Amino acid sequence: MSVTPIAPDVGPAGAPPGNGSLIGRIWRDPNGRIGLVLTAVLLIVGACGALGFLPHDPLDQFPDSRNQPPSGTYWFGSDQFGRDIAARVAAGIWTSLRVSVVAVAIAAVVGSALGICAGFFGGWLDQIISRFIEVLFAFPAILLALAVVSALGAGWQNTAIAIAIVYTPIFARVSRGPTLGVAKAEYIKAQRVLGIPTWRVLLRHVLPNVSAPIVVQITLALSWALLTESALSFLGLGTQPPEPSLGLMVSDAQNTITSQWWTMAFPAGAIVIAVIALNLLGDGLRSALDPRRESGR
Repeated sequence: MSVTPIAPDVGPAGAPPGNGSLIGRIWRDPNGRIGLVLTAVLLIVGACGALGFLPHDPLDQFPDSRNQPPSGTYWFGSDQFGRDIAARVAAGIWTSLRVSVVAVAIAAVVGSALGICAGFFGGWLDQIISRFIEVLFAFPAILLALAVVSALGAGWQNTAIAIAIVYTPIFARVSRGPTLGVAKAEYIKAQRVLGIPTWRVLLRHVLPNVSAPIVVQITLALSWALLTESALSFLGLGTQPPEPSLGLMVSDAQNTITSQWWTMAFPAGAIVIAVIALNLLGDGLRSALDPRRESGR
C-alpha cells in the first residue's frame, strides 16, 4: 500500500496559516509598526533624492551659499561647496539602501544555499561548508570587509561584494540549523523514498520550512550592512565622490562640526534612524513569523 506524505501546513515563509497577512501581523507588533513606518519614510525620502524630486540636485554647487544654516531654501543647510545637504542626505539614503540590498541579497542567496545543502546532505559536504564558514567567522567583520574592498578597489559595487562576503557565513549558519531538523522529518524521508527529485524536495518542502529565520535575518542584516557601508565610505573605501553617501558626508564634516553642526548632524542622524528602523522591522518580523508568540496572544 502506498503512502502519500503530507508536509506540514505552513503559510508563506513558514508562518502559521490563518493569522492574516504578514504585513498585518507585523503591524500588530509595536516594534514592527514603528519599523514599518520609519522604513517606508526612508524609502520615500531616498526615492525622492534619487529621482530628483527635491528642490536642489545633490551634485549642484552654489559657491555663494556655502555653509548656510538650515533655512527655507536649504532645509538641512549647505556644505562647504554650497551643496544642499537635504538633497545629499536623501540621495545618500538611497545609495546606502541600494548597497545594503544588493549585498544582503547576494549573501542571502549564496549563504542560504550553502547552509541548506550542508544541513540536508550532511557528510563530507557539511564538513567542507562548515569549515569554510568557520574560517570566515574567524575574521572580524569590518576587517574582512576592508581587506576585500582593498583588494577589489573602491566603489559601491565592490563595497556590496565585500559586505556580501562578510555576511554569507551568517546566512549559512542560520539556514543550516533548521535544515538539520527538517531533513530528519518523516515526510522528507518519505519523499526521498518515493524517488522525488532532490531539487524538488529542497524547493517545495525544505526551503519553505526554514525560510522564516532567513527572512528575519535578511531584515537584521540590512541594518548591519548599512552600518558597514557607512563605515567603509567614512574611511574612503566605499562610495566615491561626488556621489552622495551618508558615511562620506560624515567624514567630510569632521573639520567643520564645531562651526557648522548641521553638516554632521543630519547625515549621522539619517544613519541612526535607518539602523533603528530596520532593527525594529526585524523584531516585528520575528514576532510575526514566530508561531509561539502568535498563539500566545
